[in-house]
Amino acid sequence: MKLGFCVVNYSNLPVDKVCEIAARNGYDAVELPAYTDNGQVDAAELLKGSNAKEFKKKIEDHGLFISALSNHADSPLIMGPYSAGMDSICPGSKEEKIKFGQESMIRSAQLAAELGVKCVVAFSGMENYGHINDWPEPNGWKYEEEQFAEKWGYVFDKYKEYGVKVAFEPHPNNIVYDIKSTKRLLEVTDNHESFGINLDPANVLFSGIDVNQFVYELADRIVTVHAKDCEILKHHLASGGLNMYMQDGWARRDRSFRFRIPGWGDVNWKALISELYLNGYEGVFNFEHEDVIMSVDDGTKKTIDFLRPLMINAPYEERHDKLFTK
Repeated sequence: MKLGFCVVNYSNLPVDKVCEIAARNGYDAVELPAYTDNGQVDAAELLKGSNAKEFKKKIEDHGLFISALSNHADSPLIMGPYSAGMDSICPGSKEEKIKFGQESMIRSAQLAAELGVKCVVAFSGMENYGHINDWPEPNGWKYEEEQFAEKWGYVFDKYKEYGVKVAFEPHPNNIVYDIKSTKRLLEVTDNHESFGINLDPANVLFSGIDVNQFVYELADRIVTVHAKDCEILKHHLASGGLNMYMQDGWARRDRSFRFRIPGWGDVNWKALISELYLNGYEGVFNFEHEDVIMSVDDGTKKTIDFLRPLMINAPYEERHDKLFTK
């Protein structure tokens, strides 16, 4: 098991500088942004000539490897919403937004293949949020399933060509958001081999889902993991609930949950790491800093100190003494 570092934790710094910070603090890998205009990695430029090969070598010269690419910003456009809120990503029509999202995701797959990276982290998006309540659109979920199979199915086929997986990050404002939705969408896409999961335990926890149960039921689809924690604030939960009604602003003190760095929230990291390992995961935990209390510098140091001793490096050898030998 390895510890990775999301480069966008320091989105104001160039990749080389962030790699220096990650390496100096003892991280093994980096997750790189691949969505358009991220300010750090230009996917289209890296796909020219030998640019990707040279870029990869720069990362490796820091003693790091690339664990995953991220396309969180562009990917939701494939399923929506297509409202004005997404105009900052693509200011076009619904059809233009869908095309933009699909093309960006496919470009990310091309770059991942060039860099030798196995997955691209994405949000699945969702146009109709009727999965919470079937009124006034009782067929809203059925419509979303059909759209998912069509729009993401096209992307999955392209990813298969490049030998890369889409790693959906389950999240409440997406069609992939819990165990049941993930299993159903696997079913409607014929268990497509390109359908993977980026497990973010904080997102799963604040949705009211048992993180270890998610691993147990979907371990074969988990291709990468975000190291992010979540603190459930029980003294606010009674008034805000897990749906966080009117709780705009990540730093509001009255939210019913806060994202935290690993070890400062309610995720049982020993249990989670054990469950992942028992179910075959030996990959990377990419630290994503969304803690609203402490600085990124604080989080970077504290996370590596907390998680490094918990990484499992070798399996149980089994006992072979007389008591355990038949």
